[in-house]
Amino acid sequence: MIHTILGAGGSVGNALTDELLKNGQNIRIVSRSGYSVKGAETVKGDVTSYKDTLESIKGSDVVYLCIGLPYDRKIWSERWPKIIQNTIDACKKENAKLLFLDNVYSYGKVDGKMTETTPYNPCSVKGEIRVKIALLLEREMKERNIQTIIARAADWYGPYAADSSLPYKFMFDKLMRGKKAQWLIDADKLHSYSYTIDCAKGLYLLSMSNDAFNQVWHLPTFNPPLSGKEFIEFATKELNVSSEYSILKKWMIRMVGFFNKTVYEAYEMLYQSEFDYWFDSTKFNSAFNYKPTPYDEGIRETIDFLKHSRIFKIHDSG
Repeated sequence: MIHTILGAGGSVGNALTDELLKNGQNIRIVSRSGYSVKGAETVKGDVTSYKDTLESIKGSDVVYLCIGLPYDRKIWSERWPKIIQNTIDACKKENAKLLFLDNVYSYGKVDGKMTETTPYNPCSVKGEIRVKIALLLEREMKERNIQTIIARAADWYGPYAADSSLPYKFMFDKLMRGKKAQWLIDADKLHSYSYTIDCAKGLYLLSMSNDAFNQVWHLPTFNPPLSGKEFIEFATKELNVSSEYSILKKWMIRMVGFFNKTVYEAYEMLYQSEFDYWFDSTKFNSAFNYKPTPYDEGIRETIDFLKHSRIFKIHDSG
């Protein structure tokens, strides 16, 4: 079998590459930059081009769409529909199975647990875009035109998660540089986080199960969720540093957003920090007899990974 990852080099894309290599699979990784990993075939391609997408997945048995776009609603609205349609059409042409790594923006604010049957009710522009592309895939599922899976994850943390991880930006990075941790809005609210290694293992298990296709799955995530305060306490205990932290209030983020495009784009998603955010993966855990990584263990492994990463080696050397 050939497993092709569209969007190599990202948080889950890298973890998935490791998981596939550990399981002795033939891997092809595709990116615009030509990002490479020892043991995997490297292809340079742009998935906004159907020609590139088709060439990238030729001969593939399984395709994982793990693309991460710049955090910009205009870019999302222009590129995501093209990317999804190109990938669907190319997978049909090559008779390849498709797994799409999705988030939970389409659900909007949910009172209680988010499950695979939670209705779409977006309360953000980015959430509306995610609904549109999810519905494209669900139509293909219904019509049985392609074997596909929508695999959703909560906000993630773990090895390889840096640019796309809020715990990294506001906590791990700061603590490991001798600074005080920060948290968004309310550190007492509960919040689920998906561990990158669990996401990678989940995607691989789904890809190898014929019965899993043409369904929506939540990737394995430890429950119950924890509060921001608890997350910080786990990390500071592991690092043996002060557990003091500061809170970034909503009005502060709004002010920064006038001068920072990324912060401006993140403002509409703050409901995820203002209210409890409970992501439930019971369906997956039961189907695959899987036990997600507890938060204390995942945080310990994340810190160990970061200590050995290039960026912190440079920092420690002065």
